Amino acid sequence: MKAILLVEPGSTSNLVMRDINIPQLQDDEVLVQVQAISINPVDAKTRQGKGVYHYGNVGRQSDLILGWDISGTVTATNSTRFSIGDEVFGMVNFPGVGSAYAEYVAAPAEHIALKPATISHREAAAATLAPLTALQVFREAGVKAGNRVLIHAAAGGVGHYAVQLAKEIGAYVIGTSSAANREFVLSLGADEHIDYQAVSVADATSDIDFVLDCLGPDNIIKSLPVIKNGGKVISIVTQFNEDLTARLASKNVSGKNLLVQSNGKDMNYLATLLQNGRLKSHISKSFGFDEMADAHQHIETGRTVGKIVVTI
Repeated sequence: MKAILLVEPGSTSNLVMRDINIPQLQDDEVLVQVQAISINPVDAKTRQGKGVYHYGNVGRQSDLILGWDISGTVTATNSTRFSIGDEVFGMVNFPGVGSAYAEYVAAPAEHIALKPATISHREAAAATLAPLTALQVFREAGVKAGNRVLIHAAAGGVGHYAVQLAKEIGAYVIGTSSAANREFVLSLGADEHIDYQAVSVADATSDIDFVLDCLGPDNIIKSLPVIKNGGKVISIVTQFNEDLTARLASKNVSGKNLLVQSNGKDMNYLATLLQNGRLKSHISKSFGFDEMADAHQHIETGRTVGKIVVTI
């Protein structure tokens, strides 16, 4: 099979396509013939020598196969959960080595779900790491109906699913993005939009129960004045050091970092929402398998609206 290997951490030129053996299945794994792959910022960070090398305690391997988000068809199985011919999707082995940049992937059955027949493989591959992140963040934060939720980078990969999932819970959602993406954010169901380039968050909103941060510590500090006493912040990019934690504590606000985990039960929940149209993937750009370097360069701009995918 063809696979894209990272010969060593570094630039996109270190992503090399090679012919390698199809992976052998372990207990409770299925072999998936991959149709589409989703690309995330963590893919690029890991390529650079960060990302999963840090999060997953993975040694700096040579010839590492990157990627975690897949959609495809089961062609062999060592599990009773799925049958040959099933169309499945999921985030495989995160944090860890997912080996998704390949024509075939050995996927733990507990990490995947049946793909809804109503969506394409591209839409399914997109709806893996990013909405899983939002779903697990909201669960950890205890977000409930009626909460005022501020979602930063609401037009991005995680953000655009987070808006939809927060509305599914019944929250009142304020999303930030550039003015160019205002209509997109509102179309996702956001109740309000803030153009972060034109106005400060502190001047634009107040009484926030929960903040989802996808940008970094400076953004958390800028958000602090609008968070209620007893409110919460979860960041998917920021580690909360003593200084930042103390700043939040002075306002009786709790903060933590959350790293998404592979979870088949969560994937099944997302599959239900995707099946009935209550959750939708917005794909701004697709690349071919031989354009993986271009896909990485695109995600590194930090300007992706929704998701980008690679098809095989």
